[in-house]
Amino acid sequence: MQALVWQVLACAFGLAAIFGAIAQRTHFCTMGAVADIFSFGDWTRMRMWVLAIGVAMIGFNAMAGLGWIDAAQSLYGGTRFMWLSALAGGLLFGIGMVFGSGCASKTLVRIGGGNLKSLVVALVMGLTAIATLKGLPAVVRVASVDTVFVALPAQQNLPALAARAFGGSAASLSIALGLLIGGGLIAWVVSHEQGRRRETLLAGLVIGLVIVGAWWVSGRLGFVPEDPNTLEPVFVATNSRRMEAFSFVAPVGYGLDWLMYFSDAGNRLTLGIAAVAGMVGGSALQAIVSGSFRWEGFHGAQDTTDHLLGGALMGVGGVTALGCTIGQGISGVSTLGLTSFVALAAILGGAVLALRLQAWRIERSA
Repeated sequence: MQALVWQVLACAFGLAAIFGAIAQRTHFCTMGAVADIFSFGDWTRMRMWVLAIGVAMIGFNAMAGLGWIDAAQSLYGGTRFMWLSALAGGLLFGIGMVFGSGCASKTLVRIGGGNLKSLVVALVMGLTAIATLKGLPAVVRVASVDTVFVALPAQQNLPALAARAFGGSAASLSIALGLLIGGGLIAWVVSHEQGRRRETLLAGLVIGLVIVGAWWVSGRLGFVPEDPNTLEPVFVATNSRRMEAFSFVAPVGYGLDWLMYFSDAGNRLTLGIAAVAGMVGGSALQAIVSGSFRWEGFHGAQDTTDHLLGGALMGVGGVTALGCTIGQGISGVSTLGLTSFVALAAILGGAVLALRLQAWRIERSA
């Protein structure tokens, strides 16, 4: 079991390092993609992100259809459609990533490139995330938005709901819907010249495949049908005890918790913590090799305030929504889960709202 845990952690670190290096090289960033559209009408980086979603969606549902993994066992499974948590948390996260100059994954990539502002954002995000998981904000979250949900007659992913409503095999529907929706997204991306550029294809394809790889590592390699210690099925090295792919809000909090309570015998490394380290490491290596590594700090009180606020909102929002632009926006959406689609829409809406607020603030000061 311990050897298997180390295999899962090593694979997670390696996949995340690839993600970090590619994101550093191609400037892959969801917040940046939304800002490019808002400010310049440029959809290039958005096509990178959509391509990654399409690839991850096809890969996940192909594995689910083949019986390699079970969508019901994922972090995003369950029969509760947590629409209010996804909506409220997504809005907070979307606003926060604009004030923090990037989403959670971009924050880690920037740390690897020498950005000290992003280091502060990550620390604040991690502290507020762990508080929203275990502290006073957690009590408020559980007693408020988490109480509002719709109980569905089947697992909340589209293949399971379609099988329940119209009959048929959920496995076959997983493959069909994955190909239909994921293929449609990929077709939209490559239908424009922006989507056929080398950097767009590199970022979208590699990051999408990295997410597929993370699902395989957690759900296939790391799945033990009978733990010799408990005699129960277990997904090793995950914080949720369920199948996980990459997400970068709660794992930053868990990472800080692991560092602060390292000597606690119950503390353990997990896939998410390894992925956080891999993102920073891969980004740093790429930045050093390419000569783009440079130290960068805050430019004043307003800049500091914005980034502190952004980190706090991302920490609270990312946990409430059960993921960030990667956790819900790619990993969650790849499962075709309803809650993930709501969280994704809310994140994008929050980002647009924050960009409008920033534009208004600039105009007023001018």
